[in-house]
Parts: sequence; C-alpha cells; structure tokens
Amino acid sequence: MSLADNPLSFAYWVPNVSGGLVVSTIEQRTDHSPAYNVDVARTAEQVGFDYALTQVRYLASYGADAQHESVSFSLGLLAATERLRVIAAVHPGQWPPHVLAKLAATAQELHGGRFALNVVSGWFKDEYTRLGLDWLDHEERYRRSEEFIEVLRGLWQEDPFTFRGDFYRTRDVVFRPSPARAPEVFQGGNSGAAREMAGRLSDVYFMNGNTLDGVREQVADVRGRAARHGRADAVRFGLNGFAVVRDTEAEAVGVVEEIIARADADKVRAFGEAVKQAGASAPDRKGMWADSQFRDLVQYNDGFRTGLIGTPEQVARRILDYKAADVDLLLLGFLHVREEVERFGREVIPLVRELEEAGYGVEPAGQDVSPRSSVGAVA
Repeated sequence: MSLADNPLSFAYWVPNVSGGLVVSTIEQRTDHSPAYNVDVARTAEQVGFDYALTQVRYLASYGADAQHESVSFSLGLLAATERLRVIAAVHPGQWPPHVLAKLAATAQELHGGRFALNVVSGWFKDEYTRLGLDWLDHEERYRRSEEFIEVLRGLWQEDPFTFRGDFYRTRDVVFRPSPARAPEVFQGGNSGAAREMAGRLSDVYFMNGNTLDGVREQVADVRGRAARHGRADAVRFGLNGFAVVRDTEAEAVGVVEEIIARADADKVRAFGEAVKQAGASAPDRKGMWADSQFRDLVQYNDGFRTGLIGTPEQVARRILDYKAADVDLLLLGFLHVREEVERFGREVIPLVRELEEAGYGVEPAGQDVSPRSSVGAVA
C-alpha cells in the first residue's frame, strides 16, 4: 500500500503571543496581531496545511509579554478560512468543562466541524497561583485532565449525561444540540501519566521534538497502553519540529546556530528552571523537558531535535522517516512565520506527497545517521 493512502497531516504554531517561536534576539519577521495571523492562516490552507494550533498563555513568560486568548483567537481564524482546522489549547482548571463543551459544539456547527481542542494539563505553576487558581501536583493534574475530557465527551455524546468524579460532577444533563462530529481532542506530555491518558482517551498525542529513536519509543509505549484500553488504532501521533528550509544545508544550519548564539540566555535559563521542575515532578522523572538542554530550550518545544533543517529535499526525506516511525501529523514552528509557511507549503509539502506516492519510508526508518542527523544535532 502506498503511503499516499494515508497522507501525513501538517500543522503550524499560531503566533498569537508576542516574541515569536524562539527565545532569541535574532530577527523574527512575525507578528501576534489578528490581521497578521489571518493572513498566515489563509496562506497556510492555500499551500497544503491541514491544522493550526493556537497557544495558551495568560501571563508573560519566556519572551511572550503579550498574549491573545487561544479559544477566541481560534474562532477568528476559523471565520477567516474555509478548510483549515484550528486547534485551541486549553487548561483544565481555567475552563469549566460544560462551558467549553457548549462553546465547542457551537463552533463545530458554525465552522463545518473544523474546531479542535488541545487539553494542556499545565506545567506553569506561576500562572495558576498568580491567578488565584488551584495548583495540583503532577499526577493530580493528569487525573483532572482525564475527567475533563470524559465530561467533554459525555456532554457531546450522551443524553442525558451523569458523571461522578473527584474534580467534576454532572447529573442528568441534556445537552443539545449535540455536535454532528465531536471535536478532536489533542494532548501532549511525556510522563507515564500523560501517556496513559493518551492511550485511554485522546485522539492525537503530541510529542515534543525528538529523534527517530525517541519517537519510536513513545509511539510504541502509547500504542501499547491504547491497546490495553481497546483503542489500539484509535490514537494518532503528532510531532513538534522547528523547520528551517534554505537553499543549502549549510545555510539552514547557519540560521539555527545564529538563533542559538543570540539566545536570550536569562529568559532561556528561567524557562529551563520552570520546566525542569515540572518534568521532575512526575514520579517517573520523565515529564516534559526533563532531559532538555539549553540549546533545546531556545525553541521551547524542543523543535531543533527533530532535525527539519536543510534543503527542501533533505527536510522532505527526514519527514518521511518520521512518518515511517508512525508519526501522523507534523506540528511546525518557523522563524519568519508568514513567509516560511508559504515556502514550506510550496517547496516541501509537494515533495513529501511525491515521496509518499513513490513509497519512500514504507519500511521503518533505519539508524538516525548523517547527513540528516548531523543537521538535527544542533539540539
């Protein structure tokens, strides 16, 4: 069977917060304004992107001194586009699930089933405590998120719906109209609790940037957990990557090295301290960013590790290696978002489609070796 029968999906990070997608003083020709983002979204759907993911932050952190709220921003992008699916990142503990469930059901009907949610269990303690919200320990945050998703799905799919949990309760709720198509539920995290939640409940499991071997390990683990819940084929896998596509490999690597050389060191270190505490708070010490180094954290979702750095052909082949490792969706960050989304869509996505049709990567990808891994080694 050709890989074209199951084409890889492409998403991009919406710059709805200030500061761009790297914590660096390098020029980033990007803007968090609504007008700029509408232009990016329309461009993205024209050149082959399937999804856009809006970020969620309420307080200034690691260079993002101004933030637009994710759900309302997502609705604006949906209204401005025709095919693009938009994923709004949300935090349990900051949204009541019944309010969000109703909003999402309405958005589905208004926008042709293109609204989705990324349920973020939370790592930024300051954001909760400064807003006067309850801060839970690591395992409790994931238990709350599981209940949050169960309530969302129950309200969308059961009539009436009753739920008795530790964090949320409902009784005989009649919730109409039910969405004809339930919004997709995305979720990230690296710990055992996050992987178990993905295996039991989520539609798509997001992974931070990683090597091929690292991705294989996560996919196998989550898929095994999903199988134990009778969902072996129900979970799809998304991978974060920061794409730097240039005419030559040397030019692309040079851009990444300049980003890192001009990193805002104080902000990167402050972010590193915050996220390492979050990663270490998991009982298995495998929470997000638990093993990230300074170079990784300059792109705050470990995007350099994925190694999407080089010429269009190099990047396309690297992407198909990840697809062979069972990645279904690639979530991309860019330095100059508008212009690089367009270039990626016009120069890389068509190459990926050609390689899929030709069967490249049907067999599992081999060792993560040069020349492409040397590009990825900037992490």
